[in-house]
Amino acid sequence: MVELINLNKARKAKAAAEARTKAAENRVKFGRSKLEKQVSKLEAERARRAHDQAKRDD
Repeated sequence: MVELINLNKARKAKAAAEARTKAAENRVKFGRSKLEKQVSKLEAERARRAHDQAKRDD
């Protein structure tokens, strides 16, 4: 015998599963800790200062 399925619950479950996979992809793509962001900001500032110090005034 065929098992009955609630289409509304199946639709919502499918949407929730897709949202979970999208969230996991975004965590990998965009997720950086606060420390990593701070380190990259400091490295960029250090590189900018080094570049400015190497400029010659003509």
